[in-house]
Amino acid sequence: MSHSRKILHILLILCLLAGAAIAQQSRKELEEKRKKLLRDIEQTSGLLKQTKEDKAATLSRYVTLQRQIHKREQLVETVKEEMSVLLDNIERTATVVVALSDDTERLKGEYAKIARHAYRQKLMRSDLLFLLSAKSFNDAFRRWQYLRQYERYRQRQAKLIMETQQTLVDKIKSLEERKAEKEKLLTTEQRQSRMLGMEMQAKNQLLEELKGDEARLAHDLESKQAAANKLNKAIEKVIRDEMDRIRREERAAASANASNSSSASGKATKPTATPEVESISSEFQGNRGRLPWPVKNGVITGRFGRQPHPTIPNIEIVNNGIDIQTDKGSQVRSVFEGTVVGTQFIPGFDYMVILQHGSYYTVYSNLEEVSVKKGDKVAIKQALGRVNTDAKTNTSEVHFEIWKEKTRLNPQEWVGK
Repeated sequence: MSHSRKILHILLILCLLAGAAIAQQSRKELEEKRKKLLRDIEQTSGLLKQTKEDKAATLSRYVTLQRQIHKREQLVETVKEEMSVLLDNIERTATVVVALSDDTERLKGEYAKIARHAYRQKLMRSDLLFLLSAKSFNDAFRRWQYLRQYERYRQRQAKLIMETQQTLVDKIKSLEERKAEKEKLLTTEQRQSRMLGMEMQAKNQLLEELKGDEARLAHDLESKQAAANKLNKAIEKVIRDEMDRIRREERAAASANASNSSSASGKATKPTATPEVESISSEFQGNRGRLPWPVKNGVITGRFGRQPHPTIPNIEIVNNGIDIQTDKGSQVRSVFEGTVVGTQFIPGFDYMVILQHGSYYTVYSNLEEVSVKKGDKVAIKQALGRVNTDAKTNTSEVHFEIWKEKTRLNPQEWVGK
């Protein structure tokens, strides 16, 4: 093999190995995604098992099952992507195995020639004759150096053969492992696809049941909307009262600053937010997208904003926050350090707690019991109470909202993924 072909051969192997390393990183990311989806599905399955299988719980089961199906579809697609990356990896590894096998044979052939040459020299004592035939001491020294370099080259070739053979063994082992992983992924994909089909059938059956029960659902929706209006008015009142208090403090601070500074011009000082309010607001804003969930484990069953009803045609529902279904008896936790500015019982939403974080407010409702009171300072992830469990459906949902003064925000954009 020519020198240029050797270089191209080595570059090919290096490129294949680099591609395999990149694919390995991509596969690790997909593997982590698959594991997370499996955890989510396991959690949703647990919540479905807790939900009563009766008429009153049909809508809750349908909504939760929709979420389960969505996660299951994501899982099937992720497994397919993972299999695709793995197949590419197998092809690359197989190519490297072939290239390394060729290299091993070539190196063995080259080494055999060197070994035969060395053996002939030894029989003929040509090394000694080569040195003795030197014309001068310097010439003999150069010849001795040449013989040493030749011997070192021979040793390097022997070492390179051993290393290449070991790399070849490792790659063959890796190839077998990848093939075994492919079979496991294929089994996983087939199992998840079967379960997805069963869940789709269950969802369609629930939908048929719900279509025949639209009158009751419409009545329940009216009751829930009335309760939501009461909750909204209670939240607005607490926030309005708190904003008025903050404004009074700002005016008092501005007045004090004006009296302590030179006021020869007679101009009034414009009230500004107190340093404490500005600092906490800035910290809260800085954690957008990274706030912890208000419960340790949960599945979002109600999303923020105006949206079509999941089963009743031409009906829209409005959600000022998000609803998170969680395990029975779960603690509801503060998503950020703050001050309790209100606690109240709202029919349809049970107990509600409102925390202030500067100019931001977080609302936690549908609590069975409350463990804080107005004026308390709370730390991040501190327990505020325990989630209520609906006696009819046996589901436990916490309703969570985020406000910036009088503006409602989408909590999903603030809590971690």
